[in-house]
Amino acid sequence: MKEAILYKKLTGKKVQCLNCAHYCIIEDKKRGICGVRENQDGKLYSLVYGKACAINIDPIEKKPFFHFLPGSQSLSIATVGCNFSCLNCQNWTISQAPKIFKRIKGEEISPEKIVEIALKNHLPSISYTYTEPAIFSEYALETMKIAKEKGLKNNWVTNGFWSKELFEIVYPYLDAANVDLKGFNDEFYIKVCGTRLQPVLDTLIRLKKKKFWVEITTLVIPTLNDDEKTFRGIAKFIKEELGEETPWHISQFCGAISWKLQNLSDTPVETLKRAYKIGKEIGLKYVYTGNVPGLPTEDTFCPKCNTLCIDRTNYIIHRHDKNGKCPRCGADLNIIN
Repeated sequence: MKEAILYKKLTGKKVQCLNCAHYCIIEDKKRGICGVRENQDGKLYSLVYGKACAINIDPIEKKPFFHFLPGSQSLSIATVGCNFSCLNCQNWTISQAPKIFKRIKGEEISPEKIVEIALKNHLPSISYTYTEPAIFSEYALETMKIAKEKGLKNNWVTNGFWSKELFEIVYPYLDAANVDLKGFNDEFYIKVCGTRLQPVLDTLIRLKKKKFWVEITTLVIPTLNDDEKTFRGIAKFIKEELGEETPWHISQFCGAISWKLQNLSDTPVETLKRAYKIGKEIGLKYVYTGNVPGLPTEDTFCPKCNTLCIDRTNYIIHRHDKNGKCPRCGADLNIIN
């Protein structure tokens, strides 16, 4: 447990959390929407500091990052809790656990130990992932500072529902972010995620203005966000606000592993192909399909001459590029090595 960095005290022992875009006002002995920040006698505490519920070595492509350190492994960490309540969540047993069971589970691992593990295994980066890194920001931030000093990269896999205050303290230590752009209207975000869209768009624009490497992921859920208007809206936003070089990952939904959408079928491959086609038509250089291994749409092709530059199958990566350039025409592939 650690006192939160971002909050302000109110009257009557109430506090306002400034950590994410919910800006929760929390009464004494109560917790915020995330389930892991608690007001104790007029002070706000993070209940998950130093308590990792998962620590694994993953392919960076699993995040997914396709243009950030491609082909490398990354140390992935998380705590329990989330500021969203997505009906489709596949990690709900850890993301929603503090809200459902009121318990905070995790193994005591210090920020120093996390960095030590990464260095010992010769890993170039640490990924803050699985749940929402914003809700364990104090833990992530201390780890990121040490990682930076040791020459490691830091990346967040995030829903993007940050406060502007959180952005300001995180960005000096961040190298890349994969942000879930789950839909493109408030109706979807309210119904499926329990939140709003605009703060996510605000975070994305802030990240791009600071010139961070950003990749976007959209999980396509049948009947909920699989319409052409949504696909076109997301693709246009990416091109116009983030840049045509920003990768867009269009992933297949699986009802069987979702929290509350077991009644829905898996996303048809044809739907993913339709979204891919729309993204390319609008002018995005890099559009990828996810969770369906073997499709050529998970490979990187040169946007200029269409040469195969990175071949991907089940996290087996074959790079044909020449230090981030097309081996045929020399075009820049927008790769961070």
